[in-house]
Amino acid sequence: MSALGRVGFIGLGVMGRPMASNLLNAGAGLVVHNRTRDALAEIVARGAAAASSLAEVTAATDIIITMLADDQAVRTVVGAGLLPAARPGTLIIDMSTVSPLLSRELAGQAAERGVRMLDAPVSGGDVGAREGTLSIMVGGDAADLERARPVLDVLGGSIVHCGPSGAGQVVKACNQVLVAITIAGISEALVLGGRLGVDAGVILDVLSHGLAANRVMELRRGNFTGHTFVPGFRVDLHHKDLDIALSSAGQAHVPLPLTAGTQQLFRQLRAAGLGGLDHTAVLAAVEAQAGLGTLAPE
Repeated sequence: MSALGRVGFIGLGVMGRPMASNLLNAGAGLVVHNRTRDALAEIVARGAAAASSLAEVTAATDIIITMLADDQAVRTVVGAGLLPAARPGTLIIDMSTVSPLLSRELAGQAAERGVRMLDAPVSGGDVGAREGTLSIMVGGDAADLERARPVLDVLGGSIVHCGPSGAGQVVKACNQVLVAITIAGISEALVLGGRLGVDAGVILDVLSHGLAANRVMELRRGNFTGHTFVPGFRVDLHHKDLDIALSSAGQAHVPLPLTAGTQQLFRQLRAAGLGGLDHTAVLAAVEAQAGLGTLAPE
């Protein structure tokens, strides 16, 4: 076994599955637990050990990563499952995107039990998860980050300590705000250009070499030009992330008018039954508003 030791991993979705796979490839003694059996069977066939319960994960590992969908899932898995069973000194790294308030709450509960906890949400999408190049934003104690760093180095190309517990989630909320607004801006530009007779590929070629260049255009170009929205990051999840940002902004008395407007595009897609599409499907929402298409479930 490598220096990574035995690592628990809970949540084998679009992001979690390739992340766990990278840890396995790096030699970690991986112990996995997942709600659905198919994803679990795939990685177990490659050498990971399956845990039938959360308590079994805590008994077999000293570092546990969670990659879950939302606040409710993290509260259930971490708060009601892992923390009561974890041994003192266990390090839990929650890489889900949840509210900063929840991260701080769980970190406090963990500290009462002698358990260490980091919030470490990521950016980079399914591509970054597969390639091990995620940007990881970490909140919590700096010493705990150093303990976690060998594991996180396998998963990310950038690991930044953002501050105390919850700070990683704050930065992730900021990231999701900017990504959403960027997707909406690209969509409006392409609909405008298309209505005026210029091909989307030409528009992206030009914009990619000027001040408007951005990673969304680089990584999701095919989505925009091919009008293909196979999920790398689902509309439903980005809508949830914007809820976190807007709720946090309300608590801090910060107006976010662009974010609020952009969330309506995500809500439009969800109302049409398209919440399972990739978040670049915002393009289809903008097109529908311009009379260039009709939203319908695929």
